[in-house]
Amino acid sequence: MSDILNKILAVKADEVAKAKAHRSLASLRGDVENNHELRADLRGFEASLRQHIANGKPGIIAEVKKASPSKGVIRADFHPGEIAASYEEHGAACLSVLTDVQFFQGSNEYLQQARAACAIPVLRKDFMVDLYQIYEARAMGADCILLIVAALDHGLMAEMEACAHELGMGVLIESHDGDELAAALKLKSALIGINNRNLRTFETSLDTTIGLLPRVPQDRLIITESGILTTGDVERMRAADVHSFLVGEAFMRAPDPGVELARLFN
Repeated sequence: MSDILNKILAVKADEVAKAKAHRSLASLRGDVENNHELRADLRGFEASLRQHIANGKPGIIAEVKKASPSKGVIRADFHPGEIAASYEEHGAACLSVLTDVQFFQGSNEYLQQARAACAIPVLRKDFMVDLYQIYEARAMGADCILLIVAALDHGLMAEMEACAHELGMGVLIESHDGDELAAALKLKSALIGINNRNLRTFETSLDTTIGLLPRVPQDRLIITESGILTTGDVERMRAADVHSFLVGEAFMRAPDPGVELARLFN
């Protein structure tokens, strides 16, 4: 595990502890589980991806991200609602919104603003380390959460996955290598993310996804993450029968993120 990931996870544990001191898990859980309007407002994350693919289109998870630890501020002129609307208009199946404050300059409000501006499902992109964050995610309107194999042991991952599924949410399991993929496949979720960025070196290679493809059963939905920067990258993946993509930086640096999405996936 990289030093930056260790640091992020330590900060997350501290954030959760402070949140629990302010409001108990029992209180948050009760409000989420008893909110019928919240449950009725769920949008099907996996269903949206599969529908796009069934229609011959790529299943694009378009990311709303202001900054990153390695690149600093990526988009200074940052309006989550406008970005989300543009993504939807130009063919995104789903959104991914960064809610981490310290390392990615995200916020829960960004997710709420983005979701309110469109009708497509939204992933809470954060470093999940505690069940508390699952209930937080649903309370803010997230339709899906991310679980990172490198950050969690199997028992906790399984518990968090079950919690999210009980709330009707999708779960994207992210892996970076063969061992992590094997752990991801032990879970129930069909959404298998393969991150082409090595969290230890931060180097990116599309060979990561290509090399792991033979290990993924047909009933799972592979989402290739990071390093999709050119139409050639998209063509290479689709030729390998990978049709779901999580893309952020390439869009965030463009004047109009949605227009760039349409250009990259044309």
